[in-house]
Amino acid sequence: MFERPSARFLPDGKRLLLQQGPIDLVVQAEGSTDAVRMAHEAALHRFDGLLAELCGELTLLRTPVTEASPTPEGVVAQRMHAAVAPFAGAGFITPMAAVAGSVAEEILGAMLAAAPLNRAFVNNGGDIALHLAQGEHFRIGLVDRPDRPNLFGTTTISAADGIGGVATSGYPGRSFSRGIAEAVTVLAPTAAIADAAATVIANAVDLPGHPAIVRVPADTIQSDSDLGDIPVTRHVGRLTEAEIAEALAAGLDQAVELQARRLIGSCAIHLQGRTRTLALPALADITRRKLAHA
Repeated sequence: MFERPSARFLPDGKRLLLQQGPIDLVVQAEGSTDAVRMAHEAALHRFDGLLAELCGELTLLRTPVTEASPTPEGVVAQRMHAAVAPFAGAGFITPMAAVAGSVAEEILGAMLAAAPLNRAFVNNGGDIALHLAQGEHFRIGLVDRPDRPNLFGTTTISAADGIGGVATSGYPGRSFSRGIAEAVTVLAPTAAIADAAATVIANAVDLPGHPAIVRVPADTIQSDSDLGDIPVTRHVGRLTEAEIAEALAAGLDQAVELQARRLIGSCAIHLQGRTRTLALPALADITRRKLAHA
């Protein structure tokens, strides 16, 4: 059994920290004083019991998703399953690939159901569900490694962009990766889809069989990993510029495909000091028009 959830405000007095077991959520809401209070109360109320719901279906959530996979019963578990289903064709994937984003999305949904907010976000270890009212925007930082993040760039999203989730995946992070990207940051319509897509794109950034890449079976690091004995990346030695470009191109190809399917809005892929980005479609159209008239 887990201890009851804890809640406390961070030193800035604006962000609420919710913790239980392995889950740490940073929550922020902006609006009227009453709306913010009600949103925070709703977040804590929904958070209580959520972990137990997921643990009750953990065996199914660690099972690869196929067309024949049964649908989970819980609301968050169903969101996880639905989020990864479109990526099943990209290889082995379980609903756990979307767990952080799905949890963040559930808490944000409870907040918005409780009160009207101008802006809000729920950050679950870097996988973020966000809300922007009309005319609002967020400035988002891009990190080079999830384990010791340093900002190497920023981007601004507005309500009109239709982005509801941001997620980052990479082999140095808290989750395992089969690829060699240090960080893949994805912007998508929902946090659950962003979470799953970041995993898929990060897996695609790869140089199969390269001697500088060290991989070990996932279950030798974490015995109950949903990846079982699938090799995951633990170390990547120094690569040449050509090799970095090749790996980044493979990830970008995967991202372009997902964008064409309208699963993601944009992404940034980072590997050994080099970055490739895929712009939001609207931004790409603007860029092409500027170049055409230059």
